[in-house]
Amino acid sequence: MSATSATVSRQRYREVRKVTLIGSVVDLVLGVAKILVGWFAQSQALIADGVHSLSDLGTDFIVLYAAGHSHKEADEDHPYGHGRIETLATVGLGLALVAVATGIAFDAVERMNAPGLLLEPGVIALAVAIVSVISKEGIYHYTVRTARRLRSDMLMANAWHSRSDAISSIVVVIGVAGAMFGYAYLDAVAAIVVAVMIAKIGFDLVRSSTMELIDTALEPKQVETIRQEIFKVPGVRALHMLRTRKSGGDALIDVHIQVDPRVSVSEGHQIGEAVRNRLLEQVEEVSDVTVHIDPEDDEAGSPSGGLPSREQVLERLRHHWQDIAGTEPEEVTLHYLNGELHVELVLPIAVLDSVDAAGALVERLKAAAADIPEIADVQVRFRP
Repeated sequence: MSATSATVSRQRYREVRKVTLIGSVVDLVLGVAKILVGWFAQSQALIADGVHSLSDLGTDFIVLYAAGHSHKEADEDHPYGHGRIETLATVGLGLALVAVATGIAFDAVERMNAPGLLLEPGVIALAVAIVSVISKEGIYHYTVRTARRLRSDMLMANAWHSRSDAISSIVVVIGVAGAMFGYAYLDAVAAIVVAVMIAKIGFDLVRSSTMELIDTALEPKQVETIRQEIFKVPGVRALHMLRTRKSGGDALIDVHIQVDPRVSVSEGHQIGEAVRNRLLEQVEEVSDVTVHIDPEDDEAGSPSGGLPSREQVLERLRHHWQDIAGTEPEEVTLHYLNGELHVELVLPIAVLDSVDAAGALVERLKAAAADIPEIADVQVRFRP
């Protein structure tokens, strides 16, 4: 990882830590306050909401731990970095939400089946619920802005954890208000509604993060953007086997690009580097690109895969040319295209007795090579 990348990674971690610590303080204060007030004011929904807030606190610590480790530089054991730690943490956040929701719903249903257990909350419970709505909605907006800027799914998950707390507090406000007007069961109903909302958010987080863990491709719109950027690079004739996946907030890309089969290896490499640099610069999510250079489309198969190696070809050519004087070439270039071999030779001009002898020598070389079925043609150049 370059010095610039390391600096960006450290700055990203500091921002994640800052927003998470602020949220942790709010979660702690609200969680304790809602549980205590819910207990004394007899509001099951508020107690459930307090447990939800404390679950936010627990997940805040998961976020801090994951952020600290996911931003470590790539090493020998983790050549692609540690971004998947963030993905695993997001799965953990989702599972925590589902577990909390299950407990809340189970308790509320038990109370509804036993009317004598229903609680009757007071005004103070209503006031605390309203304060919770305002506080958690503020934390949600603060966290989600940072998550979008840093492209952090984990931080976005934590933001929605806060938003779920704000939404659940709204339901609590309704339930507590209804119970205060004599409808005690509304407090338990509110608790169940809160549980369902929490479970839905948790399930969505687990599903999206699990898809990332099994290397699901980016969204079609993102893939099309990547495709368009690749074709903007001069020298790219076609592309295939474009594969994308996510690691934390980053996107990783593997792609085969097709170039002119007659260009040099170094020029083909240069085109590949141009593709890589363009994607890193123009597509914000992209952090790593692997480009494979192809002279032809090999997506459905390798048409030249069964052709002989360079050593085998040269051995056969020497055998067929052994009776032709002056056939030790200075350079031999082989082109493996469409299941055929195209040979380019460079001979010293000194092997010619005269300029007129060039044509006859080239014809003899081609005729002798024609006995090798894999060779489609032979091109000869003479160098002074």
